[in-house]
Amino acid sequence: MLVAVIAGIVTGLALGALGGGGAILTVPVLVYAMGQSAHEATTSSLVIVGISAIAGAVAHARARRVRWGQGLAFGLLGTAGTTIGSKLAAALDATMLLVAFAVLLLIVATLMWRRSAGQSSTVEHGTEHPRTDIIHLRPRVHCNCVAAVKVVLVATGVGLLTGFFGVGGGFAVVPALVVALGFPMPVAVGTSLIVVTINSATALTARLASGIALDWRLIGVFTAAAVVGSLLGTRVAAIASPRLLTRVFASLLVVIAGYIGVRSGLALGA
Repeated sequence: MLVAVIAGIVTGLALGALGGGGAILTVPVLVYAMGQSAHEATTSSLVIVGISAIAGAVAHARARRVRWGQGLAFGLLGTAGTTIGSKLAAALDATMLLVAFAVLLLIVATLMWRRSAGQSSTVEHGTEHPRTDIIHLRPRVHCNCVAAVKVVLVATGVGLLTGFFGVGGGFAVVPALVVALGFPMPVAVGTSLIVVTINSATALTARLASGIALDWRLIGVFTAAAVVGSLLGTRVAAIASPRLLTRVFASLLVVIAGYIGVRSGLALGA
């Protein structure tokens, strides 16, 4: 259980500091360190990341870095994609699911590294309001419509990722909130945790309905550690360089993707 505690803290740190990436770490640990199947791991991660996201969201909300309306709307828009993704994952071979997961890690690492190029090397305490939102349309109707379409498409895509891989999707939500809605980075991170919570709950409901069994004791230990890490992560987000955090995490994803790729390749060749 010591491995679960350490991994849970690291997962929570990533979730609280970056607004995403928690399940990216959770799934490989559950598979390779705790001996779970790919389907069990991707389902267990939904519980762990979902609860951790709630804890992180509360901490960010206290610092006024959460836009509840937009976060709830974004999450609800992705529920259809989440349900579809869950059904697709259940029909896929476990080894192939891990291969696809490794590819996802590389894609996420690339996106995060590219995003870091536009981040400040110093901490931003953005308090400005977003330029647009999907709740209240303003006079610039054309721009708001474009933003709304972007949000719907990204929300659906994030939902598919959550259901299929058991990930919260914060790595896609954060840049979407920044680009489409004009959120400052700290607010995007905090708001993304609301989306992660909704996506995780929807996907978990769909998976449990299929009759999959979970190790609730392991999940409890991992989740408790992740909650602690998430609370620490919100403090890290307030003082650390966003660029440094993003690049360190992206590099870690590449290493994990390589490990999963090698292990899965050997399994396929056996």
